[in-house]
Amino acid sequence: MSNNNIGKVVKILKNSKNLIIAAGAGIGVDSGLPDFRSKEGFWKAYPPYKKLGLSFYEAANPAIFIDNPKFGWGFYGHRLNLYRKTKPHKGFYYLQEWIEKFSLNYFIITSNVDGQFQKSGFNDEHIYEVHGSIHYLQCLTPCCNKIWKNNLEFNINESTMCSNFLPTCPYCGGYARPNILMFGDVGWISGRSDMQENYFYNWLNNLLNNTIILEIGAGTAVPTIRHFTSKLANLTNGIIVRINPNEYTIEEPNISLPLRALEALELINKGIVV
Repeated sequence: MSNNNIGKVVKILKNSKNLIIAAGAGIGVDSGLPDFRSKEGFWKAYPPYKKLGLSFYEAANPAIFIDNPKFGWGFYGHRLNLYRKTKPHKGFYYLQEWIEKFSLNYFIITSNVDGQFQKSGFNDEHIYEVHGSIHYLQCLTPCCNKIWKNNLEFNINESTMCSNFLPTCPYCGGYARPNILMFGDVGWISGRSDMQENYFYNWLNNLLNNTIILEIGAGTAVPTIRHFTSKLANLTNGIIVRINPNEYTIEEPNISLPLRALEALELINKGIVV
């Protein structure tokens, strides 16, 4: 990567009217969050699962709440605790500064369920969480289409990755689960995400020209965000800036920055303030 690419991004950003931030798991790595989409990455973050031979696919699956709810909530309760104590890195705040500095009309699309954008101060009405959020709950069955905030505390035995506390549904008394789209999931209640999607497409329909799409930390293991950015570039005639240290290839006129999220955002910010 050359400094010329950073310069190109700065120029496009300064001349843009609209900013779409499309974020995958990689944006949280610089905040200290694990990127456990790969088997080795998952086992590094959760060593007890390596001993059991469990993959992320098997842990992030609604079947685990049916077969062993204590184990299911061990994984998701641990993740909830981690997300709550994690502070978003400076890159989140750079993005907010650019939005204000250049009066950008913006929206965020993310496959992350951690709530880090809200935690760093972004308006919830400008965020589309395509896979839901760990900060909300729903019935496991489900008995109804209700969801509710997850204000519960979890004490996880990290040697067994089990939780003795099992949340229940206030409407039927059965078990509750996170309001997250898991693998092989036919029971996810998508109402909150659907509402965010409607807000996003209403916003998109009123866009003017000059759109920049910052695709940050979105890989191919779970390619939801990659698919979105390609679609959005076609719909808006916008330029994609792909920020990813590994899977960074993209066709021109789009721009590739083969860097981690925070490093790339810091370099862009330096170009802006010069």
